[in-house]
Amino acid sequence: MIHKKLSFALLFLFVTGILLCGCSDGSKELPEEFAAPKQQPVHSGSPRDNTPKVLTPTASGDTVLGNDTIIVDASHTESGYVMVRYLGSNDKVKLRITGPDGSEYIYLLSGSGEYETFPFSCGSGSYQVQILEHADQDMYAVAYSTDLSVSIQDEFSPFLYPNQYVNFTETSRTVSKGSELAENSYSDLEVIEHIYHYVTEEISYDTEKAENVSYGYLPVVDETLRSKKGICFDYAAVMSAMLRSQGIPTKLEVGYSGEAYHAWISTYIKESGWVDNIIQFDGNSWTLMDPTLAAGNSADSVKKYIGDGSNYIVKYSY
Repeated sequence: MIHKKLSFALLFLFVTGILLCGCSDGSKELPEEFAAPKQQPVHSGSPRDNTPKVLTPTASGDTVLGNDTIIVDASHTESGYVMVRYLGSNDKVKLRITGPDGSEYIYLLSGSGEYETFPFSCGSGSYQVQILEHADQDMYAVAYSTDLSVSIQDEFSPFLYPNQYVNFTETSRTVSKGSELAENSYSDLEVIEHIYHYVTEEISYDTEKAENVSYGYLPVVDETLRSKKGICFDYAAVMSAMLRSQGIPTKLEVGYSGEAYHAWISTYIKESGWVDNIIQFDGNSWTLMDPTLAAGNSADSVKKYIGDGSNYIVKYSY
């Protein structure tokens, strides 16, 4: 059974709300019914524009909160993000964002002194933003807290902008590779298919990295692209960055896959259709895709396991 297989195949670590996990590097051989060449669709008109559409978060200083060591720039909450900068000396600092539905998102601040971007994943509503400094052992003290009333103009914005987990810029190699993969595509669905194939076929699961990953690990999409190795967090971040930079809203999601903590993506397009007759887009909802699972198992196993998505329980969306 695929469920039993995955209980051994999904290798994972989860540290303070940060997911570090993935699937095994099982056989990629396709069953006979999936191995036959696909009939190429007949197109009319010109291919879609594959020019990267990178939205850049901006700390413009219009709405600035905080104190001498903590700066919260809430100038563009309508775009679905907040930017935070920590200038203090504490070496363990967390950001806690509590959404309107009570969901708590915990992040580690890098301590670089630069602004970092964080999404309002729960949509419009009232958010509490708190910066927590390490006090003693596992104890943290609230160094700053503020409430923000957020009204997001476009519900997809939080999942189009880069953020701390899906971190990319106009000059990222991952962005240019996504554009290359999207070339000569006639629809967003074709873009998704080309990127899905590339990520699942070219990136291998890194067991050694999973076993030795450090506390506070964050994906570096260009490094994953260069090494062509990663854990599930990396798979999801690379595919999210490529799709977002093509203007396709994509969530990096973490939660439970069976009994294992895991990372995958959900993406949204207004078209209907299938990717490899495995994953169906209905044109009116977010569609789950698991690039790590697809990289380590046959198409038939992927189709059976993903099914209607009931094997996946979302805890966080970034």
